[in-house]
Amino acid sequence: MTVLRKLDLFPAFRRFIDGLVHASASGDPIELHRHRSFIAVNLVGGLLALAALPIHLVVVGPTGLAEAGSLLWLAAPAPIALAVSQTGRLQLGHLLLAVSIGALIAWVALFTGGTKSLALIWLAVLPVEAALSGSRRVVEGVLMIGLAAVGCVSLAGSMGLLPTPTEPANERLLFALSAAGIAYMGLLAFRLDALSRISSEVARNREAHFRLMAENIGDMVTGHGPNGDVIFVSAAIERVMGMSPGEAHGDGLFRRVHVADRPAYLTAILDAATVGGAGTVEFRARATAPDGKPRHVWLEMRCRQLSEDDPLAREARVFAVMRDVTERKTQEEELLRAREQAEMASASKTRFLANVSHELRTPLNAIIGFSELLRTGTVGTLPDARQREYVQLIHDSGSHLLQVVNDILDMSKIESGAFDICPEPFDLPQLLENTRHMMAHQANERGLRINASIAPGLPEVTADRRACRQILINLLSNAIKFTNPGGSVTLGARPEGDRVAIFVRDTGIGISERDIARLGTPFMQADSGYDRKHEGTGLGLSVVKGLAALHGGTVEIESRLGEGTCVTVRIPVVAEAGHLAKSSPVRIVPLTAPERAAEAQESRQRRA
Repeated sequence: MTVLRKLDLFPAFRRFIDGLVHASASGDPIELHRHRSFIAVNLVGGLLALAALPIHLVVVGPTGLAEAGSLLWLAAPAPIALAVSQTGRLQLGHLLLAVSIGALIAWVALFTGGTKSLALIWLAVLPVEAALSGSRRVVEGVLMIGLAAVGCVSLAGSMGLLPTPTEPANERLLFALSAAGIAYMGLLAFRLDALSRISSEVARNREAHFRLMAENIGDMVTGHGPNGDVIFVSAAIERVMGMSPGEAHGDGLFRRVHVADRPAYLTAILDAATVGGAGTVEFRARATAPDGKPRHVWLEMRCRQLSEDDPLAREARVFAVMRDVTERKTQEEELLRAREQAEMASASKTRFLANVSHELRTPLNAIIGFSELLRTGTVGTLPDARQREYVQLIHDSGSHLLQVVNDILDMSKIESGAFDICPEPFDLPQLLENTRHMMAHQANERGLRINASIAPGLPEVTADRRACRQILINLLSNAIKFTNPGGSVTLGARPEGDRVAIFVRDTGIGISERDIARLGTPFMQADSGYDRKHEGTGLGLSVVKGLAALHGGTVEIESRLGEGTCVTVRIPVVAEAGHLAKSSPVRIVPLTAPERAAEAQESRQRRA
């Protein structure tokens, strides 16, 4: 042995044997040792037995059938070891080895006295060898094989089939078997000792790793019985709960759980223990602060059922990990309170705007009405041109202010849910034409024209006619307002499945991609700076968005700065009454594809 160590042969032999171990056994150190030990002993033993046959012939001379058969049989473990190396089926290898050795012992017993042969004693080695497999079923199978070997020898003796013994052969067979048996028992003892040491080392390492992990992670690790009692708990409970693991054992942790949360706590553990799977529950618990004062913490518990094969499963049936989520719960509560306060403030603002708008409309109608009478000369022509100009300014300002008030009132109704949708069937092309003619005068004053692009075959639409007209007026007003003289505005519609797409396209100033995301927010315009050139409150598109959402529709904006804008409203062909969608997302889509945009930019640069 010392010579082998000096020649550094043990590491080389170990590497050779490790190379023969099947890949399936490399993950578990204990399983790896079992495979390595089985392959090394049986491969080397089988090859030595095979090499001993010619030596025996040289030393002893021609031998009989019993001795030759025994020597060949001793070589059988070698191919079994190679089979285990190729397949990784160690338990099957132990069974085949038991068959081989049992048959060898029975063979020798047949030539050395049958049931009276001392060779049968070595059958006791078989269960000990089988114990190295780590499988109780293999041990039971090997016991049956040993009994079968004894039965075969006994049957042969009772039937008078035992060969006539020859004294020298008997002595050599018994001597060889005894020598091999003693050597085998010695190796077996070494293997059992090595397996025991490795198992103990692996267990210690695993325990140390588990303790290191459990003591350094912030989460508590607990094991529970089927009634919820704590069987084991990690040391993290001292940091989280301010209590020792001993205090938490049994129902110690349960008594710290808030009374109102105890049913949920026990239900989660019971479900994990009986139904299986994993469950999560959040509950409050009473903890002890570092200064000794009591405090409440929020814990999130994730638990799962322990299988019978789990090394943690003894009395415990449920494995749980508990995390302190007090900070997150506090933030959620603060966020909820802030949201409630914001909703209350928004409701107050909406009520205020609705009341103010309602009070403003009455005097505004009087101002607009009387200024209209003065402007048209119904009550007499004003003699001075400056007076007529002032009356016109009063009328225009009053009309503008009334439009603002109406938009505010509509927006308030939509936000408060007081805007009632009254669906009715109507002819959409006719509504489009009427609206186009109504807005034509305003467009002409700006030096624009409104084109129509109405696809044929538009179905009859069931929606709120008044709301749809308001949508068209707002979109056309925006298009006219933001399009320079000489440009064009197009009003159109087309069917899209069970929806109708109504669009207004202009060749106006366009909207930058950064501003598109903000559109639809009340009082927000793309140009909201102090030096903006176009008047408006930013409510028109918000009202459109709200009215479309009340119909279950959507609003889509396509625009490019300096090229124009296209706003498309899609509403169902048949809108249901009482559709209460509060908001509808605005999908931002570039007016032109990126490639086309790049080409246009390049073209502009070339022209410059």
